[in-house]
Amino acid sequence: MPAPYKKLSVINVFGDGFSQEIAEKLGLENVPMACYNGALLGNFKDGVFYNISEHLINIKELKAILKLLSKNFPEISVSLYYGIEWVVEKLDKWVLIESEIVNSIPKIDTFIEKKAHKLLLIGNSKEIKKLFSVLQNENFKDTDFYLSKENYLEITANNVSKEHALKELAKHYGLSLAETMTIGDNFNDIPMLESAGIGVAMGNAPKEVKSHATKITSSNDKSGVSLAIKTYVLK
Repeated sequence: MPAPYKKLSVINVFGDGFSQEIAEKLGLENVPMACYNGALLGNFKDGVFYNISEHLINIKELKAILKLLSKNFPEISVSLYYGIEWVVEKLDKWVLIESEIVNSIPKIDTFIEKKAHKLLLIGNSKEIKKLFSVLQNENFKDTDFYLSKENYLEITANNVSKEHALKELAKHYGLSLAETMTIGDNFNDIPMLESAGIGVAMGNAPKEVKSHATKITSSNDKSGVSLAIKTYVLK
């Protein structure tokens, strides 16, 4: 049996965070989950998260990135995710906004000697774009940087992607990609949408994202996900 993460507080399914309480309410126990854009794959039962596979940020590069942020970008909000833990060194306005979005409260602790599946950096869009440019020009060979919003910069190991997570989960459960369906609404979802048997774009997705999908569903505020499941799975 894989080693469990013994306390579950946050699940990020393909990057969208929600609490254990919501997962349980939706009946998602013992259901495969791709967390942090695929950096951590597993499922949970009875409040225990069981790891299927994981991809950690290179520890040497993680320390260098945190040092660079502390020295040159102290105003940027930094969140560190490892397993089921969401850790911040301080509560700032960006952390409070994210906390409300994902309905969870982070642990306040130092980043010293921490491992990470993902870093989330939040600030005003101008500073985030400047930071993005700086990080891309540094020699971080094992780490990837991508904008999930104009003021959200996410950091993972460079072998992490939603497409890779889909393939790992399909292999683990003995499924062909033709037997899978994915749903996405942004540019980092495109490879995943193209790889699945049915790739469904949300109605609120950009036009370019929709052009890579095989199906289009309603928007996120009109139950697009449940409509896609009812239409393309349950039927």
